Amino acid sequence: MLDLLKKHFGYDAFRPLQQEIVEHCVSGKDALVLMPTGGGKSLCFQLPALKFDGLTIVISPLIALMKDQVDALRANGIAAAYLNSTLSPTESARVEALAKGGALKLLYLAPERLAVSGVRQFLQTLRISLFAIDEAHCISEWGHDFRPEYRNLDLLRTYFPGIPVIALTATANARVQVDIIQHLKLDRGRVFRSSFNRPNLTYRVVPKKKSFERLLREVRSRPDQAVIVYCFSRRGTEKVAKDLVANGVKAAAYHAGLPAHVRSRVQERFIHDQVSVIVATIAFGMGIDKPDVRLVVHMDLPKSVEGYYQETGRAGRDGLPSECLLMFSAGDRMKHEYFIRQMEDPEEQARVRAQLQEVMRYGELRSCRRTFLLGYFGEARTEPTCDACDVCVPRGEIEATEEAHVEFDRGLFEELRAQRRRLAESLHVPPYVIFGDKTLQEMARVYPQSTESLSHISGVGGRKLERYGPGFLEIIRAYAQANGLAERPSSESVVRRNKPTVRAVSGTIQETVRLFEKKFSLERIALMRKLSVGTVVQHLEQAIEKGKALDATHISTVPSERQERIEAAFRKAGNDMLAPARALLGDSFSYDEIRIARLLSRATSVATRDMS
Repeated sequence: MLDLLKKHFGYDAFRPLQQEIVEHCVSGKDALVLMPTGGGKSLCFQLPALKFDGLTIVISPLIALMKDQVDALRANGIAAAYLNSTLSPTESARVEALAKGGALKLLYLAPERLAVSGVRQFLQTLRISLFAIDEAHCISEWGHDFRPEYRNLDLLRTYFPGIPVIALTATANARVQVDIIQHLKLDRGRVFRSSFNRPNLTYRVVPKKKSFERLLREVRSRPDQAVIVYCFSRRGTEKVAKDLVANGVKAAAYHAGLPAHVRSRVQERFIHDQVSVIVATIAFGMGIDKPDVRLVVHMDLPKSVEGYYQETGRAGRDGLPSECLLMFSAGDRMKHEYFIRQMEDPEEQARVRAQLQEVMRYGELRSCRRTFLLGYFGEARTEPTCDACDVCVPRGEIEATEEAHVEFDRGLFEELRAQRRRLAESLHVPPYVIFGDKTLQEMARVYPQSTESLSHISGVGGRKLERYGPGFLEIIRAYAQANGLAERPSSESVVRRNKPTVRAVSGTIQETVRLFEKKFSLERIALMRKLSVGTVVQHLEQAIEKGKALDATHISTVPSERQERIEAAFRKAGNDMLAPARALLGDSFSYDEIRIARLLSRATSVATRDMS
């Protein structure tokens, strides 16, 4: 698998959970994969596809997403194709012939095509090894992007019994996860939950005052970098886009009210770096595989935390530092309330209003924004602060630093970008399909002088080395010679941020500790302080992190046998994060129970240390 990973994708190692998922998938078992945007979900089915003898069918919701992924796979030397409405009958027949002849490893389809009997009959003639369902949250009415055509996917078990299914999503709360498992009949499969933390993203919230002037400053501070701006209304997107253009910014509007060919053209120009800023409603985003978006701005209040996380997740998919900015005004809530009141179903009203309330909580936070987002998805952080949100670190102190080798050569980087742009235009593919920014930055840091050295750069696989290597090496050699530069040792590029300022335990944590030391139960403290039990536990854990010794014997609410199983899961996972432990333990263990068990374990460790 590692050989295939390097040969086709140019990577020397897997990301967290990827190898485990790939091996599970190759063994022919069902799976639900919960992994954040940019976490490497696609590789979890693309790599097994190379190992299978048969064909992998990928269900994908948007035409643009299919095309991007197929272009990227082909650039990596992998036989892939798609069948959708953009193809002529002749082109469709050619793709079908390739699939029947065993010449393809992956075939992308839209979910609505499974409802067509002719398509099902065609698929039944193929040797299919795996069905991969991308953006699987679309199957649930409780999800933030429900698509009725995804309900067709229950036909897979009827017409293709015995073929394993892997469903993948970046945003699914507990209710949505249950829907996915039930609808796709994945109850015998395994659920893989990766951490939802995106350490390369900085989260900021600012008052919504002079919002356009603020947006213009942010965009101008990132010349030629990709930016997505989300607005509440179609009219708002068009106004902001026109105002940006009037100020010399290459921008375009995107919303569902535009003709399909206009939307397609706008998206294509953005992907090909011909437009740097897209101003859009939430209709834009899912189909975007662009890894180098450096800023996502919400000019208005999002509808839900899931939606906000999904939309901000479009930033920094390549792992490089990127920012997420929300312009917050409590008055924006009334825009949503108007539409909520139009809903006829009282339960639907209550559900949407509850989602909106969580977004309001996020905007009004006085504690770490990253902790809130992770907690929303059931993942706790042990650190009292992060070093990449406006609450934990003032704006002036937020900095992204490169590795100790501390900066890449920007002059060479721009020359490599120009070469990438020329190649992309000649091949009619997005620039990032050639090489991503992260790969070019490593080239501009290492100055590789030979094919061998270039092959060690992350993101340079065998096919790309053969096709594109000579042209990039020529530029690097000429630049190095002209500037008297020598090749440097290669090492993996890692995003690091400055260490956050150490702060004392806050007053709210001290109050929780005071009540805990009076031997109140966790539930009683939560009731008295109007907090969740999970937040109370986090306060206590943060106090322990600061060296506070706590006697937790009065809350031994976790049976000893389950406590031992939870501690064993932490040891097996190699860390004490909640999500990996729960993935090992299964759904019979709640996040709160695991959290409390971890608190008991930490309190005992501190007490034992102090006694010794």
